[in-house]
Amino acid sequence: MVEVLFLIGILVAIFVGFNIGGSSTGVAFGPAVGAGTVSKLGAAALMTIFALAGGHFVGREVVKTLGSGLVESEFTMTVSIVVLFFIGFALFLSNVVGVPASTSMTAVGAMAGLGIAQGTLDWEAMGEIVSWWLVSPVIAFWISGVIGRYFYPALVERFAIPQTDGSLLALDRSGAIPRPTMGENTTLRELVGTLLVVGIGCYMAFSAGASNVANAVAPLVGNGSLEMTPAILLGGGAIGLGAFTIARRTMDTVGNDLTDLPLLAALLVATVSSTIVTFLSALGVPASFVIIATMSIVGLGWGRATRTTKISDTVTGNGETPEVSVGALTADAPDAPTVGGQAGTPSEKHKQPIGEPEDIPKAADLFEPETTARVILTQNFVPAVATLAAYLVFKFVPIF
Repeated sequence: MVEVLFLIGILVAIFVGFNIGGSSTGVAFGPAVGAGTVSKLGAAALMTIFALAGGHFVGREVVKTLGSGLVESEFTMTVSIVVLFFIGFALFLSNVVGVPASTSMTAVGAMAGLGIAQGTLDWEAMGEIVSWWLVSPVIAFWISGVIGRYFYPALVERFAIPQTDGSLLALDRSGAIPRPTMGENTTLRELVGTLLVVGIGCYMAFSAGASNVANAVAPLVGNGSLEMTPAILLGGGAIGLGAFTIARRTMDTVGNDLTDLPLLAALLVATVSSTIVTFLSALGVPASFVIIATMSIVGLGWGRATRTTKISDTVTGNGETPEVSVGALTADAPDAPTVGGQAGTPSEKHKQPIGEPEDIPKAADLFEPETTARVILTQNFVPAVATLAAYLVFKFVPIF
């Protein structure tokens, strides 16, 4: 019986990691895939490698927090299976509709449901986690807002990434050993920029692994069924399985449907978000990458769109509130591509000096309204489902 429960626990953990991979890969590599800089297959392979690395080098502290620091209940194998099932099922719902949900919030929600039902929730630890959940998006917003308001135009002029026709790389077969060279139309700036886009995606995958591997295996580590290293390998491998299969829909949602975000803006959002998530993971705090990244996008757009408005006016309500849009993030450099693959730059004759009112587009260009509403609803609904379901089962089913 013990062996059967252990096998079921492993399968459920794989199911959770599978759905984490489906959700997180879209967030990490959606911009790169949408811009055509990496294929979905290549994104899945990179996601697998770097998620494993993040879980191994940073994610151990998060495993400890979720495995023993959040609830004082004993993680028997049966309890672990039920908790993991609710995490996986809730994430599965989000992947069915192709929306990346917050895996950390879902996992913490399921464990909090257990702790509340049994009266064993460590409210101090829960309070610390929730506090960081509230503070970290605000930090992401203001960092990105400052970049958008004061540094984005200069960054565009220096680092805008052009895209030319034809293959990025070609194979030179003139020598004894074929070697890769730049494509016929490829510029050095395009090559470096493309490598940077992919590199940032790998960094995001690392931070996602640091935060999310624990969500798949922490209960099994907490009950002593698995040691730390095998558990991380199991979780990382399951994330890779999801990346190669169901992640295609979330990559399409983030890369094409949600917004035409310029590549430079996507890189800035990825860097800010990944750094915050990696920092919190090192502290043992399960972080919501999805929400942090979303607020980073909003902050970058707000900063870019408020260049003609004093910050004191936007805070006190004096003056007219500017409309924030991805158009406000549009690169002021020739042929700057967007995440959706379209050129995001006005022609030279339409450019306005920084700060001109004509340079601030309408808010309607920010997101596709229907897709954005679906994303926000799902991101809040999924953790709520996991929390409520876990509470009801552990509260009213006698076997637990």
